[in-house]
Amino acid sequence: MSSPHTSNPIDPRNPPARTHMGTSPQNPWDVLIIGGGPAGLMASISAQETGAHTILVEKGLRLGRKLAISGGGRCNVTNAKPLPEFMENVLGNPRFTFSALHRFSNQDVQSFFEVLGIQLKEEDRGRVFPVSDKAATVVHALVDYAQSSGVTFLLETPVTEILSRKSQVCGVQTRDGPIWARTVVVATGGCSVPQTGSSGDAYPWARQLGHRVVEPYPTEVPITSDTRWITEKLLQGISLRDVTIQVRQDKKKVLTTERGDLLFTHFGLSGPVALRCSHYISTALRKDASHSLWAIIDTLPNTSVSELEAWLLAEKFTSSRRYLSTLLTQRLPERLVDVVLEQAQCNGHQPILQISDRIISTVCQACKQLQVHIVGTLPLAKATVTGGGIATQDINPRTMESKRCEGLFFAGEVMDIHAHTGGYNITLAFSTGHLAGQQAALMALATPVPENNCRDTGSDTQFRGLST
Repeated sequence: MSSPHTSNPIDPRNPPARTHMGTSPQNPWDVLIIGGGPAGLMASISAQETGAHTILVEKGLRLGRKLAISGGGRCNVTNAKPLPEFMENVLGNPRFTFSALHRFSNQDVQSFFEVLGIQLKEEDRGRVFPVSDKAATVVHALVDYAQSSGVTFLLETPVTEILSRKSQVCGVQTRDGPIWARTVVVATGGCSVPQTGSSGDAYPWARQLGHRVVEPYPTEVPITSDTRWITEKLLQGISLRDVTIQVRQDKKKVLTTERGDLLFTHFGLSGPVALRCSHYISTALRKDASHSLWAIIDTLPNTSVSELEAWLLAEKFTSSRRYLSTLLTQRLPERLVDVVLEQAQCNGHQPILQISDRIISTVCQACKQLQVHIVGTLPLAKATVTGGGIATQDINPRTMESKRCEGLFFAGEVMDIHAHTGGYNITLAFSTGHLAGQQAALMALATPVPENNCRDTGSDTQFRGLST
């Protein structure tokens, strides 16, 4: 099959198989998946392999759009860290994800793609990518396998509501009319990267069915600052490899300590280490925006303060005429050296012999504790991952089924679950999608038709979202 990313091989108005299904409550689909991202695609495969007649409904023209741009276009399919270490990187309701991850783990994700013929490689910090370094390899494999397994795709079909009667799901309402199904899996994603189709569509549907929704907020997103040398763009474009950032509240309470690469921007801090810090910043500001937040940057984490002092004091005798600023450029970019000296209140543009040992010590401290005042983060639309979503308290973690509406399941980022970048979030999507699809199929295959609650029995029938 040609990829839906290069053409549209599926007529969205006329699915290629079983077109008679879903046209009435008496002839429903077994499982209907809403959303063609990683969670939805995996749910459709899992449901179909369990034996259910499965349809995936996607509002866009292409499947896997967010997957196609993930990992910088290379698709970080999972993270290979042992599961206990993996769980340490799950930030949003980690206990809720425990069952799904144990039933379809990060190792299972790797095995799944290897069986599909995709060669994988492990890079730094456990990140796993296809050897091809192309996200399209992963997207094509998922779409091709789902379709060859018998999943029906219905593209360019926005869902407007979820249909239910007597707290049992019946199907979905689209702009072209209802599609009836015994079970429904919602895998529409969050609100981040909206150009891929993630726009929070499912939140009002869930609320209508009695679900609580945690207000979405940005996470894994660049950090904003009002520090002068940030706003004046003195460091814009400078990148540092392997630094440590400590996020402090009121300069005292440590919220997190993260390590990785950093990029200074015209608005604040970006790069992997800044994104890892953003969850704690968003969470702190949501709790109490009155607190002052600071990023304390250790620009040389592999060198202690005493080692820096010893080096510079030695230079005082061996290179006494050299400027302190010049010596520091051996370790740090020149523009960053100027900022460090400013924080230390030191005129480094003079021979090091003329600078006191006390001031040199203060400069070394500034290298290890560069202070950046944090205002907040970029908005949700600029985030890599959505925090918040459908409350996990209303979902059974062993099945992903709604506690409010029988036959309704959830998968992926639409729920209030999220993790650090590095292959963790996509693994959560795959694992919860696999579990939701399987459990929805098992329920559907055990549900008699037409003697279910969705049957139109007369004038007393009232569907939530659709009157009959």
